[in-house]
Amino acid sequence: MQVVGYETTPGEGAAALRVASGGEVERVPLVAGESLAYTLGERHCAGATRDGVGKTTESSSPAHQNTKCSEDVHEACGREDAPYCDEHTSTWPCARCIGNCAMPLESCHEEHAVYLAAFAPDTFKVGVTRSWRLDTRLREQGADRAAHIRTVENGKRARQIEYGIAETVPDRVRVPTKIRGFAEDVDEAAWDALVAEYDPIERFDFDYGVPFDARPVAETMLTGTVLGTKGRVLALERGGTTYAVDMRDLVGYDVTEGASSRDRQSSLGAF
Repeated sequence: MQVVGYETTPGEGAAALRVASGGEVERVPLVAGESLAYTLGERHCAGATRDGVGKTTESSSPAHQNTKCSEDVHEACGREDAPYCDEHTSTWPCARCIGNCAMPLESCHEEHAVYLAAFAPDTFKVGVTRSWRLDTRLREQGADRAAHIRTVENGKRARQIEYGIAETVPDRVRVPTKIRGFAEDVDEAAWDALVAEYDPIERFDFDYGVPFDARPVAETMLTGTVLGTKGRVLALERGGTTYAVDMRDLVGYDVTEGASSRDRQSSLGAF
């Protein structure tokens, strides 16, 4: 089996890992309270899935059971590059767009929202998304607070506005930075002062229901009790320690059923 993807599915039930075996893809739901017991092996290119990638089938199975993604077919790749080799790396044309393009995608012509997002305690970013995806996009990133500050006619105009704001507010936040703030509160004074500069259309306050009494230990593992997910970060409890796993770092790993026995860094709370 190989981990070939993940789903954050904000607001649509449990997040999930996508695991492939013999060309078939299954979802492993990440339901709070359930146990995961997988050992990571070698890591290599996750290949590609086709015919329904990103979709899941309806299932009457309990949430903790794996469900088959019957529309998805996995094409394995043995190249060492992970999570994807050059052949299987897709380039999103909007990734570094600053609004100087010819709007090559259909989505570029849709109405867009420009937003600010806060990650505890005091990391802020600017971003854009199609207006109808605003709440979803913010949850995908694990934002603690957010403010919708502009609505514009297309993606090109949104990127131009974003590029201007990015001179003072970053447009990217790395996952390790987010994890370092998981046990902290947002600096409300700093956040309110930033948002006040932009006369927000709407404000958001998110709660992911993941208990963090102390900063979790960042690890790449797949054994433990699921506490929940925040954006693409999976929280696991194991041996009295809470771990934060970037699910993207799992993609490409071969996995076998059975708990990993490898020693892990523990938090002080485990002693």
